[in-house]
Amino acid sequence: MINELAKANLRLLATAIAVAILIFGSTESRAADVRQLEATMEAMQAQLKDLQRQINEAKAQAATAKASSRNGGGGDSLDLKVKWKGAPELSSEDGKFKMKVRGRLNVDYNAIDQDERITGDPDVNAAELRRARLGVEGVVFYDYVYKFEMDFAGDSATIKDAYVEYTGLPFDIRAGHFKAYNSLEELMSANYITFMEKAAFVEAFNLDRLIGTGLSFDRKHWTAAAGVFATAPESDQGTFFQDGTTFSARLTAAPINENRRVLHLGASVRHRDAAGDPRDGVTDPLFRYRARGADLHLADRFVATPQIGEADTFWGLEGAVVLGSFSLQSEYVQDRVETASALASADPTYSGWYADASWFLTGESRPYKDGVFGRVKVKNPVYRGSGGWGAWQVAGRYDVVDLSDKSAAIPGCTECGEQKTWLIGVNWYLNDYMRLMLNANQSKIEGGVNHGAEITGLGMRAQVDW
Repeated sequence: MINELAKANLRLLATAIAVAILIFGSTESRAADVRQLEATMEAMQAQLKDLQRQINEAKAQAATAKASSRNGGGGDSLDLKVKWKGAPELSSEDGKFKMKVRGRLNVDYNAIDQDERITGDPDVNAAELRRARLGVEGVVFYDYVYKFEMDFAGDSATIKDAYVEYTGLPFDIRAGHFKAYNSLEELMSANYITFMEKAAFVEAFNLDRLIGTGLSFDRKHWTAAAGVFATAPESDQGTFFQDGTTFSARLTAAPINENRRVLHLGASVRHRDAAGDPRDGVTDPLFRYRARGADLHLADRFVATPQIGEADTFWGLEGAVVLGSFSLQSEYVQDRVETASALASADPTYSGWYADASWFLTGESRPYKDGVFGRVKVKNPVYRGSGGWGAWQVAGRYDVVDLSDKSAAIPGCTECGEQKTWLIGVNWYLNDYMRLMLNANQSKIEGGVNHGAEITGLGMRAQVDW
C-alpha cells in the first residue's frame, strides 16, 4: 500500500512539472491553454483528495492490526514474551502465565582412602552422575506457583520437588513434595552450597523432602515457616500420613540484609513419629542415623546406628555473616531419639555441628534472600572472546557428627561413634550457571569398631544448572 501511494505522488509531481513547462514554454499559446490548465488543476485536486483518503484508510488498518496483536487477536496472534535465565522462560504479556524448563547436571569423581586396615572397606576410585535433574516451574493466573522436577541419576527416576503454592495472601501456602523447614544447609539448593556435599548431620538426621503442606512468610529481614508432613520421602511413601507424622518449623532474622553485608540468625525444630500401623502386614523400619565418611557421596558409612527410633525431636541453631567477599556460616543441632522399648533401655541424644569460612578472590559476594543464600553473580564470566577469569572461591570447613551417646545401652550399636571432618575447597565459577569444584577432605572416627580410622578423600565436580 505504501509503495503504491509513493508511485501516485511521483505521477502527480510529473504532471505538475509538465504543466509548468506547458505554461512557460510557449508565450504565444498561453492564453489559449488557460482553460486546459484549469481543467488539469481540477483533476489534480481530485487525485490528491483520493490519495489522502487512501492514506487515512491505510493508517486505520495499521492501527487496527496493532491493537489486535496486543489484545490477542481473537486467539489468532501470539501473546508471548521470552527471557533467557539459563534456559528459556516463557510468559504471557500480562504476566498471568509463566513457564520455565529447569534442571541440573553434576558429574563427580571421588578418590577415597577408606583405611581398610581398620574398617575393612576397600578404597574408592570412581565417577558418577551425582545429579541429573529435569523439570519445569511456572505461574498460573498470577498467584499459583508450581514446580516439578525428577532426578535420573543412579539408573533410577526419583521425584524431587513436586508442589503447588498459592502466593496471593500475606503468607504462602504450599502442598506437595518439598523440603521440610529445617537447617540453613539443608534448605539451600545444592547448586549454591560451598562444598560438594552438605554437612554430615543433614544425612545423619534424615533432613529431606517430604510429602506435606506448609505456610511461610518471607520478608526482607525475617522469615517464618511451619508445616506438617509424612515421615518419609515420596519414594518410600504409601498413603499420605500412613507412615507417621512430622511437624517442622523454622524462624530466621536478618537484622543486617544489605548488598554484600548480611547477618543471618535462625532456629528450627522438628518432631516425627514412626508408622502407627504396619503397611500391608509388614512392619515399617524404625528410624536410623548414619553419615558417609569424608563428607563424600561415594564413601561408605563408618558411624551408624541400628534402626532404633520410634520417634525423635530435632532442633537446630544457625548463623551466618557476609562481609563483602568474605563469609562465615555455622550450625549446631541435636536430635533426641525415643527408642523402641524392646531395643534399648535409654534414649540417646545425638548432635552435630559445623563451621565454615569462604572468600572470593575475585571480589564476588554470596547473595542472600528469604533466609537462604542463592546464585552467585559472576563479575567476569568465561566465554568466547570475553577475556574473563570467572569467579574464584576458597573455603574451609570443620564438620562433626556424634552418634555415640549411650551406645553401650543399645544392642548392636557397634558403629555408634563420632566423626570429625576437615574440608578444604576451591570453586571456579565460569559463569552464573556453571562451576568446577575441588574438595580435599579427611575424617577421623572415634568410638565403635572403626575407632581410629582416618578416611581421606578427594572430590571433583563439574556442575551446570538452568
